[in-house]
Order: sequence, then structure tokens, then C-alpha cells
Amino acid sequence: MFKKIGLIIPVFIISIIILSGCSQKNSKVLGDDSLNKVKKAGVLVVGMHDDYPPMEFRDENDKRVGYEVDLANEIGKKMGVKTKFVSNAWDGIFLALNAKKFDVIMSTVSITDERKKTMLFSDPIVYGGNAVYVKEKTTDIKNEKDFKGKIIGCEAGSTGQDVLSKISGIKEVKKYNSTPDAFLDLKNDRIEAVVTDPMVGDYYNTKDKGEYKKLNTTLTKEPIGASFRKDDKALRNSFQKAFDDLKKDGTLSKLSTKWFGYNIYK
Repeated sequence: MFKKIGLIIPVFIISIIILSGCSQKNSKVLGDDSLNKVKKAGVLVVGMHDDYPPMEFRDENDKRVGYEVDLANEIGKKMGVKTKFVSNAWDGIFLALNAKKFDVIMSTVSITDERKKTMLFSDPIVYGGNAVYVKEKTTDIKNEKDFKGKIIGCEAGSTGQDVLSKISGIKEVKKYNSTPDAFLDLKNDRIEAVVTDPMVGDYYNTKDKGEYKKLNTTLTKEPIGASFRKDDKALRNSFQKAFDDLKKDGTLSKLSTKWFGYNIYK
């Protein structure tokens, strides 16, 4: 009997060691505390370049407004936390995310294969891309083939800049820190076209009726999503669930109609 007990004890100890090793291994795989940190802080910190109406911008009272601002607030409520916004220049926004300046970027970020290498994305929030806008009176630009010898504007660091860099013959690709500045230069004849997301350009068409027009050409069509640090899977999944719930309960349709004039989720 004592011999049997003597055999059982070593086996028991070995089992504990093995299970402990497995537990340590699993803790490394499951050790994503990104959601727990947000829950513990009680705040989801959202980074955005708030100069891109109607997605995110400052109104006449310098209040941060826009579709993604409203969306972020609704997602925060679903997740049971408050929402805090941090403004950041577009050309440094991804570096700021990795430096943990904020938890997520909601700033009309195009989901691309290149960006997927270094970031996690939500499912598409909306679909954007690169549409072309010119002044209403313009007759010599009908599509990108007519860019030759002309100055075309876009936001610095955008996918529009990437697309324009591959079109030969353009006199200059003028890069702006904000899209409103590009449209102001277009209005004052300093450039001859602006390449930007269609929902943004359409906002200016509505705001300044008769000033601009959208060409019947689209350089690219792109899904737009929220971006997270590569390892923050738990936070991304919680965000996605909140988004899906808002889509089901009709909140997204209401926000869409408010900011775009129609239900993009229909």
C-alpha cells in the first residue's frame, strides 16, 4: 500500500508541473488584456484627424462632430465605457496608435493589404475610395487621363496620394494636411481637381451647391474601418460586437441618414 502511495505522489507532482507549463503557455496566447485595460479605465480612447467632414470635423463652435464621432460614442455606450477623443495629424496617426496614444483609430481609415500587415481592422464601417472633384465650370477634365500637365490635390498620407503617384504626366500632386484646404484651393483655382473619399466630396457638393462636381470616374473603391494595434484582438472583437449590435437595432441607419442623407446600410 505504501509503495502505491509512493508511486502516486510523484505522478501527481509531475501532472501539476505539466499542467502548470500548459497554463503558462496558454496565458501567453490568451494574454491579451487590451479589453480589460479599457474596461478598467472606463474609457475608450479614440484617435482621429478631425478635419474630414462629414466623417469627423469641427463645427462653427469648434465642437467635434461627424458620423464617426457619433458612431464612436454609440459604440462606447454598448461597451459600457465612456468615449474620449484625441486629435492627431493624419500623417502621424498610425505611429501614435502604436505608441499607445489611443486605443483605436476612427478617422476614415481605408483597409488595405499593406496596412493589415501592421494593424487589426474592424469589418468595414462604410465604403469609400478615391473620387475626383473639379469645379462646376471645368470641361477639360473628364477622368484621370486628363490629369496630364495639371495640379491635383489630395490629403497627405492618404491612399489618394498613392493612387496619384502612379498616374504619369501629372504636373504636381499637391498634398494637404486637411481636405478642406484642398477644396479651398480648388475653389480659388490654385489646383484643378481634388481626389478624396466620395462621402467627403459629396459633403462639399451639398455645402457649396453649384461650386463643384464629381466626375463619373472612381480611381479606387475602398472599405473604411476602425484600426487597432496588431495584438489587441480582444478589444477589436468587443468593438465589432458593439458595431454589429448597433447595425441590428437600427442605430447605424439613423446615423447614416443624419450625416449622408440616406441609409448606406439598407
